[in-house]
Amino acid sequence: MRQTLLGLALLPDVVLVSSARRTLQTLEALEPWDETPIVEPMDALYLANAAQLLKVLNGVAETARSVMVIGHNPGLHDLAVQLAGSARDPSDARRLAEGFPTGALAEFVVPGAWGALAPGNAKLHRFVCPRDLPQLAI
Repeated sequence: MRQTLLGLALLPDVVLVSSARRTLQTLEALEPWDETPIVEPMDALYLANAAQLLKVLNGVAETARSVMVIGHNPGLHDLAVQLAGSARDPSDARRLAEGFPTGALAEFVVPGAWGALAPGNAKLHRFVCPRDLPQLAI
C-alpha cells in the first residue's frame, strides 16, 4: 500500500484518521513516510457522515497543501460523490458513483481554501480501487 502511494506521488501534509483500530492499522501500513505528515487521530471521523467529514475538512489549516482522510463508509463515499464537480477521467467518476470499496482512494484537486470546500467544487483527479493495483504502471 505504501509503495502504491509513493508510486502515485501522494505525499500528504496532513493525515486525518478515524480513531478506530482498523483505520489506525491502515495508517500503519502507509508508514514510514518519506516526509512525515501531521497525523491527527480523530474520534469525530468514526462513522461520520458526509456533512461531518466536510466540516472537518473545512477546519483544516490553510497551510496544508494536501490532506488524506482515512475513515469509513458510507460517509467517505457520500462525501467523494458530493465533492466531485468534475473529473479528469469520466470513467473514474462513473466508478466512484457505483461505490467506494474498502481500501479505495479518491484523489481530488481542491481549489482555494479548505474552509471554502463545498459540494461540487472539487475535481476528481483519480479514483483507484484495490482491484486496479496490478494494472497500475508504478
